[in-house]
Amino acid sequence: MLKRIASTCVLTLVAFAATTAAAQSFRVQCPTSTITHPVAANNNAEPNYTGPTTLGATAAGYLAPTANVNGAIKCQQISGGDGYATMGDGTQTYMFSFGPLSGLADIAAGKPGTEFPSVFNGLYGGAVPLAPGDPATTVDKGGAFPFNGAVGLTPDLDANLGAGVTNAPIDGHVDPRQIMDIGVMNGNIPAPLMAIDEDDEFFLTLSNVGMIMRPDLFEQHTVHFHGYPNASAFYDGVPDASVAINIGGSMTYYYLAPDAGSYFYHCHITPPEHLQMGMVGQIYVRPRQDRVPATTTLYAALQAQQNDLRTACNPTKDIVCTNPLPAVNTGATGGATVVTGGAGGYAYNDGDGSTHYDVEYPLQIHGFDPNFHFVGMTFNPEGFADMKDKYFLLNGRSYPDTVTAGPMQTVSADGAQHYSQPLSSIINIPAGKRALLRISDLDVSEYQTLASLGIPMKVVGYNAKLLRDQEGNNLYYNTNSITLAGGESLDVILDATGYTSGQVFYLYTPNLDHLSNDAENFGGLMTEVHIL
Repeated sequence: MLKRIASTCVLTLVAFAATTAAAQSFRVQCPTSTITHPVAANNNAEPNYTGPTTLGATAAGYLAPTANVNGAIKCQQISGGDGYATMGDGTQTYMFSFGPLSGLADIAAGKPGTEFPSVFNGLYGGAVPLAPGDPATTVDKGGAFPFNGAVGLTPDLDANLGAGVTNAPIDGHVDPRQIMDIGVMNGNIPAPLMAIDEDDEFFLTLSNVGMIMRPDLFEQHTVHFHGYPNASAFYDGVPDASVAINIGGSMTYYYLAPDAGSYFYHCHITPPEHLQMGMVGQIYVRPRQDRVPATTTLYAALQAQQNDLRTACNPTKDIVCTNPLPAVNTGATGGATVVTGGAGGYAYNDGDGSTHYDVEYPLQIHGFDPNFHFVGMTFNPEGFADMKDKYFLLNGRSYPDTVTAGPMQTVSADGAQHYSQPLSSIINIPAGKRALLRISDLDVSEYQTLASLGIPMKVVGYNAKLLRDQEGNNLYYNTNSITLAGGESLDVILDATGYTSGQVFYLYTPNLDHLSNDAENFGGLMTEVHIL
């Protein structure tokens, strides 16, 4: 029976690869310039924020930047398919899942796979062809894997009026074999991490490579940015109002990043099923405040944002002002952040420096029902009414795997090692510094609670909104536990001031039945906080 299933999968994959090779239905886009970011040389780095982008009418009748262009262009490519993950008790669990098709080296290192065009549009030139399971396959053989470009991207050899490959353009053409080699059975939990900065233009390509373990399914997939202020329903990923991507097809979503905060994304095709099966990931938007130069006060920088119509905040006119000026001007100035080549950053455009952090950690809470996942792999009807999570996950891992550094590998049905769980959950804070935890809950069937022993949690943001009233008073609060439902997020700061190197604390759930890996004890929602 196993041999028959394996043969079916191989035949399906071969036929599918041949079909896509002939049809060239996979495409990937990452423009080097746009109307909003017209100068290619300026689009591969984040400029200092000194004021809103200046726009003016062109001869063609549309608005285009005339000076002081903010933001950059960012791109990412992901696959929609299936894969396996290893639970805390060693069980290999089947998933519907998103996987990385760009930024492979960065994602394996626990970083976002979002890249500038100069990196994304780089062609793979390794001496060894890409292979199933990369980068885990190459690393396991003792090699290095530095490639962060888009998998499959190739010059358009049919261009130049048939004049050959000289200066052949990069215009979205791909080699479907590479996409299938890397994308098949390469699902991640959480889905590939994404990070952009305010004012960026973000191009996200989703390529549906199919469910290899379920050749009877012709599942479509989408990307829905949950809670994200998207102006266009077409790119919202809800199939009723937009489009869904068929097997063998690609679509590039477009987003303009207006509001800082911690968001998440998921597939919006039969959401209870695809979320439970693992098609969930995190995206966060860094604030403009990260790009304020050291010579400018944060208060003045936030005042300057009031001249940007997309994010203007006038308490006398707006019923709900999402980011008012702070009640007190602390005089804090900009400085070296991750975006400007330094360390740390800010969670929001706070204007007073109160959301500053030195290190940040995305933490995705999720749960798996092992029976639902087994049935999802075995051609049987799934029991939605009986769905009951028994594996409780932080970044796709249960304790003690949550404190295992580096990516976790799982052998999938293709016989290759895959980095199925790339994100560790261990929290390392230098003594006297502050850590930002970007916590989201994408559980389908449970409320989840996390408690911090020893270091209070300061909650500064809820559902990607700064906790501040209309008069500018900060509404942050200290607590030792937070509770989230599926579809909620919190921004939490742990302040290690007064703590010494070598101390260890725990971040865990007080719900005892969630501290288990299926029927086994000592697992579930728990990780460690180390003071360095």
